[in-house]
Amino acid sequence: MSFELWGLFSSSFIASTLLPGGSEVLLAWLIKQGDIALWQLLAVAILGNSLGGIVTYSCGRVVAHYYPAKVLNKKHQLKARAWIEKRGPIILLLSWLPLVGDPLCLVAGWLRLNWVRSCLFIALGKALRYIAIAGLFSF
Repeated sequence: MSFELWGLFSSSFIASTLLPGGSEVLLAWLIKQGDIALWQLLAVAILGNSLGGIVTYSCGRVVAHYYPAKVLNKKHQLKARAWIEKRGPIILLLSWLPLVGDPLCLVAGWLRLNWVRSCLFIALGKALRYIAIAGLFSF
C-alpha cells in the first residue's frame, strides 16, 4: 500500500475516534490528484473510519463495565438514553456527523446496543459520507 493510502487510512481512523481530525480534505485532494483508483481511496477511507468508530464503540463497552448506565439519573440524561435505546443501532447511521457521531458511537457501546448491528450501521453511515464526498470531487 502506498504512503498516500496509509495516510488516508490513518487520517480517517483518527477522525472517527474522539480525537480531532478530518480526512475529507485528504480524500478530496487524493481524488483530484488522480493517481490512485477511486475505489481504492473509498475502500481505505471507509475501512479506516469504520474501524475508528468501532474502536470508539468498544471503548464505550469498556466504560460501561466501570460506570454502568444506571448512573444516568438526571431527567435530560434519562430522556437521551431512552431516545437512543428506542431507535437502537440504526441511530449509528448518524455516526458520520461532526461533533455528534463519535460520542454517539461511545454512548452506543456504553448502552451495550447490539454489537453486530452497531458495527454494520457505523460502517454504512461512514460509507455513505465518503461516497458523497467522492461524488463531489471526482469530476
